[in-house]
Amino acid sequence: MIPGMGRGMNPRQLKVLMKRLGIQIEELEGVRAVIIVKDDKEIHVNNPTVTVMKTPEGDTVQVAGEMKEMPPGSYCGGGETEVAEGSERGIPEEDIELVMEQTGVSRERAVEALEATGGSPAEAILKIMEGGG
Repeated sequence: MIPGMGRGMNPRQLKVLMKRLGIQIEELEGVRAVIIVKDDKEIHVNNPTVTVMKTPEGDTVQVAGEMKEMPPGSYCGGGETEVAEGSERGIPEEDIELVMEQTGVSRERAVEALEATGGSPAEAILKIMEGGG
């Protein structure tokens, strides 16, 4: 039996037990978004808190934040997409809409940011949010 179970465990005891079991927990700093790509959709997690628990059996990643389902191809391609008019690089319409929605910029600004980042919606969003766009 684990000491303190049922009554709550003091943080010091918990740290000692975790060390004895070979468990380390750390929070990843500076994470702005997490994107889970599935066959039929993508799940974008904005303002995430990401915690990694390292154990002898392997690592476990926990993500908490604002989840939003997006169509497939919103992040890294993978599906038929409509190409935006006036875009020299053939940027998918979904990517433009995603950047506009996430940043609140105009369509023209979203296309410029996507072209400047080689068509990557995530990089375009970061570029705009950092004031580089």
